[in-house]
Amino acid sequence: MGERLLEREAARGIVGIHGEACHSLGRAALLLDRLDEARSLGDRALTYARSHRGFAADALHLLGDIATHPAQFEAERGESHYREALTLAEPGAMRPLVAHCHLGLGKLYRRTGKGEQAQEHLTIATTMYREMDMTYWLGKAVEEMDELHSQVD
Repeated sequence: MGERLLEREAARGIVGIHGEACHSLGRAALLLDRLDEARSLGDRALTYARSHRGFAADALHLLGDIATHPAQFEAERGESHYREALTLAEPGAMRPLVAHCHLGLGKLYRRTGKGEQAQEHLTIATTMYREMDMTYWLGKAVEEMDELHSQVD
């Protein structure tokens, strides 16, 4: 029985490695605006990671970022991915990822004219980034908040 457990854990590690590699490559493709490639890699990362809550949450966040990219903005798909990522990340206390999902939702709602929802998510992201001393991301969240307030004024 111990060998079987060891084999399962080894297989999970391999799956995790493949999922993380696809996620990292997908994130790089997104930064290079290679959206089709990024989506394909994000989908593969999610397929590899379905049994691993953390990897799946990361893959869903990536897919949310791809769906909300300005070149092919898909609000419903992005919202769905971010919310699913939040559902997986919150119970696992994955605070940075939770904050990133709130930032993504805040940006999405700002772009779709849902100011109250944008404000709520951006406030959560800002608070979390400040608590975690994530100054780079805090700056990004503050920029989004400023954009939101300039739209309202």
